[in-house]
Amino acid sequence: MSEEAVTLLQQLIRNQCVNDGTPESGHEHRSVETLREFFGVEGQVIEPVPGRQSVIYRVPGSDPDAPTLALAPHMDVVPVDRDGWTQDPFAADIVDGFVYGRGAVDMLNVTATMAVAAKPFITGESRPRGDFLYIALADEEAGGRFGAHTLVNEHWDLVAADYMLTEVAYPPVSYASETAIPVATGEKGAFWSGLRSTGTPSHGSAPFRSDNALRPMVEAVHGIFSEPMPVGITDEWRKFVSSLDLDDELKEALVDPDRVDDALDSMAVDDPLFARYAHAVTHLTVSPNMLRGGMKANVIADSARADIDIRSLPGMNREFVDSFLFKAMGNARDDVDIEPFMDMESTNSPIGNPLWEAIADSVEVLEGHRNLLPTTMTVGTDARFWRSKAGTIAYGVGLFDDRMHFSEMLALFHGHDERVTVESVHRTETLYVEILERFLGS
Repeated sequence: MSEEAVTLLQQLIRNQCVNDGTPESGHEHRSVETLREFFGVEGQVIEPVPGRQSVIYRVPGSDPDAPTLALAPHMDVVPVDRDGWTQDPFAADIVDGFVYGRGAVDMLNVTATMAVAAKPFITGESRPRGDFLYIALADEEAGGRFGAHTLVNEHWDLVAADYMLTEVAYPPVSYASETAIPVATGEKGAFWSGLRSTGTPSHGSAPFRSDNALRPMVEAVHGIFSEPMPVGITDEWRKFVSSLDLDDELKEALVDPDRVDDALDSMAVDDPLFARYAHAVTHLTVSPNMLRGGMKANVIADSARADIDIRSLPGMNREFVDSFLFKAMGNARDDVDIEPFMDMESTNSPIGNPLWEAIADSVEVLEGHRNLLPTTMTVGTDARFWRSKAGTIAYGVGLFDDRMHFSEMLALFHGHDERVTVESVHRTETLYVEILERFLGS
């Protein structure tokens, strides 16, 4: 096994394509240049605003009736708090067999391994049966406005695909009754919302009966934190639970809307990270993550805003979300406005199709079994744009060694000391090579 994928992963980390949500961040042009050098082929670049580049490599297939497959990783990463890291988050050092760095598992490990698997097709060494695409995307970490959204809505002829592989690549689930490879088949919806309140500025030394914008905002946010989150038990979660090696009573509780919260509290004692995942895929999750207001310590606040990350299950639309927020805010709702800034329904792909079988066949060759575990993602990915546009079947999958665990990796996403083992990079590369050979071969 060559070190090509590990070396490429390290360079992508070092490019520091940090996306803080502003148009001028991201700098994905750095990694586009890295990929161009890696492939030795220019590709087609789409750049909605300066520096926010995505690059598309589309290889015509030999059979016009064969399905199209796209690999669609992203290049941007979230910001870091360097004080929480034991290693330089952008040095991409290898320590004790782990590559450390922001983006190591979200998702530059996959971006690099997909590139290595795709290279023979892009350089012309191999020819696919159906059209094949490698699409390195910008702006996934801020909703895809300058990446997938632009490509799907303005350049569909360049990126149309029947099948797709993207994120998330998960390690095996510790609780599984038998070894199984999680395959991300769907994701929750995203209904990000801002709350806004206004007041009247005056001197902070005389606050009696003042019109302070923070008062209703704090009350509203407190209500949202306190209100129980609505439960939703999906068929995907029932199938997931049925594969776990847990006692029957706990398994029954985990799929019972009236008992799931108590079951999760019980699980959290021994495995809080897995309990956090299980909570997320069984609830509307509502997380106020930003709160700001006022202009100065001695001036009554004339405005306040809170930004809330809201993730929905199937059937939970904007009307459902707003109804929850109104109830949770209580009396403050009359003084606080809801301002949606992202509305994306939950999406899911079916199983039992040529790509699913190619993954299962590849896992069988490499792992000695074909046990795939359909898994719902708590996060949003670029796959939702293709699923919503044309019903594209999209999955996320990878292979990891026994030093990477499902629960622990959940904490690495957007967390401190993000890292992936070198062996896991090699194994995921091998998996993609095998999948492409089976799906794109004659």
